[in-house]
Amino acid sequence: MNLEQIKEKVKNFKVEVPSWGFGRSGTRFHAFHILGEARDVYEKMDDAALVNKVTDAVSAVAIHIPWDKVDDYKALKEYTENKGLKIGAVNPNYFEDEDYLYGSLSNSNIKIRRKAIEQTFECIEIMRQTDSKVLSMWIPDGSNYPGQIDFKHSFELLENSLKQITNELDNDMTMLLEYKFFEPAFYSTLLCDWGTSYMLSKALEEKVKVLVDLGHHPQGTNIEYIVSLMSFKRKLGGFHFNSRKYADDDLTVGSLNPYELFLIFVELNKYFDLSLENQEISLVLDQSHNIKPKIPAVVQSLNNLQITYAKSLVVDYEQLRQAQDEQDVIKAEEILKSAYETDVRGILRELRKEKGLPEDPINNLLQREEYKRIIKERI
Repeated sequence: MNLEQIKEKVKNFKVEVPSWGFGRSGTRFHAFHILGEARDVYEKMDDAALVNKVTDAVSAVAIHIPWDKVDDYKALKEYTENKGLKIGAVNPNYFEDEDYLYGSLSNSNIKIRRKAIEQTFECIEIMRQTDSKVLSMWIPDGSNYPGQIDFKHSFELLENSLKQITNELDNDMTMLLEYKFFEPAFYSTLLCDWGTSYMLSKALEEKVKVLVDLGHHPQGTNIEYIVSLMSFKRKLGGFHFNSRKYADDDLTVGSLNPYELFLIFVELNKYFDLSLENQEISLVLDQSHNIKPKIPAVVQSLNNLQITYAKSLVVDYEQLRQAQDEQDVIKAEEILKSAYETDVRGILRELRKEKGLPEDPINNLLQREEYKRIIKERI
């Protein structure tokens, strides 16, 4: 791929940003107030629009229900579109309601299961009103102690609940099943890995796919291998970008494991053209900016993704495949390393200049009166 082709693809590469990335967040110990954090969903849309103004790299804004509940979702849709954006994935919340102490969609109490199903139906109706096409499901159900649940029975209850939800989806909607190997459950989690999510996605057929979150795996997991397998089986439906050191840390993507992120993009490029406007795969930031200022953290994240995507396009995939076929291990690795070590920042500066964007989006943001006003007013 030549320089102009790389520039064109990176120019059109966009990622969905999370509404919750702009609001207050913290740890189980404390949530610190960060100057400029959004106080409601409309301010979150304002912030996403500001990020897009300096990056032109935002495709949509994912929302979380009930965190982003409003009385009029059509008005929210119109407000977002007037900002040049759209509503992305709708994420139901199954981990805060008091009734979900012992689970939500797999709860042994049929009344609570029904409540969780109805809550999800509400999210599907929100999708219809906002023209969202993705229902992003992270289901934390599991157990903390041996004997607490019957594994098979709980999994069957979950599958039955999901069947009812799938039947409610419109034909152009997709359900994404996100897995996580522990937390908040510490003994067993029903959707603990790609295998359990894949099993359910197969059982629930075409409308259901797997969502991979970079922070939801045991230490040492080869995530790029999972990406390749799920893509090959046409079951990779979504990605949550972040970074981690120990568990689900939700740190800025690319801050700790940039080579792993690069290798993941290499696999994605084999199956998807990530520069297309209408993506087969949902690419979303999922981060908790607990100590960083929210808006600059999102800009930094998008910049890291653009750099990594550009590097992955430098790879000579034909030469790589030839080296693999010839069992030339060193040559194959060097092809990847050479691309990864390429300094693509000049390419990004050049394409930003061509688009009329600031060459340094983070510093440009910090100097903008609009951003300074946000910091001053949201105290």
